Amino acid sequence: MMSQWKINAIKKDYPQGTRVELGSMAGEQQMPLGLQGTVEIVDDIGQIHVKWDNGRNLALVPEEDSFRKLPDQEQGKSQQMIL
Repeated sequence: MMSQWKINAIKKDYPQGTRVELGSMAGEQQMPLGLQGTVEIVDDIGQIHVKWDNGRNLALVPEEDSFRKLPDQEQGKSQQMIL
């Protein structure tokens, strides 16, 4: 189980609207490497709920899944492409 301190740090690092890129997701072979999405919320157990660009809504589990936060420049580029 994740400590409250770590959960609070994740909430601070991944606010709503943050863009992320998937490395791998445990048990989800349909989620390809490099898939991007937008953080909707971090819940009280530290899971990062993401609206993925492929239309799926799945949570990242920081202790199990591989992902990265996109730099601000890449986030702007991704949001421009959506418009």
